[in-house]
Amino acid sequence: MRRLGRVIVEAVVRAYGRDELLRRLAHPFWFQSFGSVMGMDWHSSGITTSVMGALKRGLQPIEKELGVYVCGGKGAHSRATPAELISIAERTGMDGASLTHASRLVAKVDSAAVQDGYQLYLHTFVVTTEGHWCVVQQGMNEVRREARRYHWLSENLQSFLDSPHAAIEGRSEGSIVNLADARAARNRAAGLELLRSGPDRTISVLKRLRDGNAARDLLSDLDPLPDRAEPLPHLQMPAHHEVRASDVVLRRLHGVLAAAVERGPKDFSELLLTPGVGARTVASLALVAEVIHGAPSRFSDPARFSFAHGGKDGHPFPVPLKAYDETIRVLKHAVDQAKLGNDEKLAAIEQLDKQARALERVASGPSFDALIQQERDRAAEYGGRTV
Repeated sequence: MRRLGRVIVEAVVRAYGRDELLRRLAHPFWFQSFGSVMGMDWHSSGITTSVMGALKRGLQPIEKELGVYVCGGKGAHSRATPAELISIAERTGMDGASLTHASRLVAKVDSAAVQDGYQLYLHTFVVTTEGHWCVVQQGMNEVRREARRYHWLSENLQSFLDSPHAAIEGRSEGSIVNLADARAARNRAAGLELLRSGPDRTISVLKRLRDGNAARDLLSDLDPLPDRAEPLPHLQMPAHHEVRASDVVLRRLHGVLAAAVERGPKDFSELLLTPGVGARTVASLALVAEVIHGAPSRFSDPARFSFAHGGKDGHPFPVPLKAYDETIRVLKHAVDQAKLGNDEKLAAIEQLDKQARALERVASGPSFDALIQQERDRAAEYGGRTV
């Protein structure tokens, strides 16, 4: 995951720039698809920890060249984020005080201003040489055994207390106190007023809430929810471990497989030198190409990207290590050639994505269950492994 994550990020930055990488990391659909194509359990809360951990280790050797720095992590590593940001700022000339302030405030908002029953345990801060940043952090509800992921993006961020999240990914249930919502301005002002006026007034308010219908009266005074012409996109991961037909847009998957057959022999003959792995690798590359080049609407079914390299839990099939290594080798070779001014091989990978989108309107193929069974039948041939 470290090696594949690094080369995918290099390809994204080369094709679209560092700011686009931050936008994608702040996009929960893309993030989940990114983790799936890397072989992590497609539905698991562990995707967040694994993806950000892999990026931190994978990008570290090239962070200066790439201009992208990953700080923080899980548990004690999250608390080291400010010190890491100061160290980076000293080496690059960035505003370390501003970055550490942002890191602390983002963590404080999601742990205190947003009270939703999820305890933060992971905080990762990604910053570029331009001083732009995104944050991916995650909380856990031990009772429900569910995670919630919070995405932040510095681009167009006006205030940390004015509905600042780029996205929040998780099941919507239970009572949530969100003082970071734009509509909570009066609540925040009232809280400050109570603080300034001393304990007596606060105690009298709490007594009224206990003794009568004051809670109902206060809630009725809140600003109404704004009307939306269309609901916002919502990513809700299911509880089941296996990948089911309902989790995948099959026409898109058929398009990818058809593109691998159509473009593979034309564009990858000199790159695919390992007998018995070549065709399988092109299919993986077609899904990787979509992660690099696909439009946001393409990531509504993140489970589909687990067909690139399976899942370490064996769903939808064991990770085909030989094909995985070949994918890394081909993509790394293409990126290295592009650095030397030869974009031909990287363009061939982009062509896979274009071809898949063109073919999915007409392509057909085996049923969903048959595709999974084919992969499982050949797992040993591809060095299939589970953890």
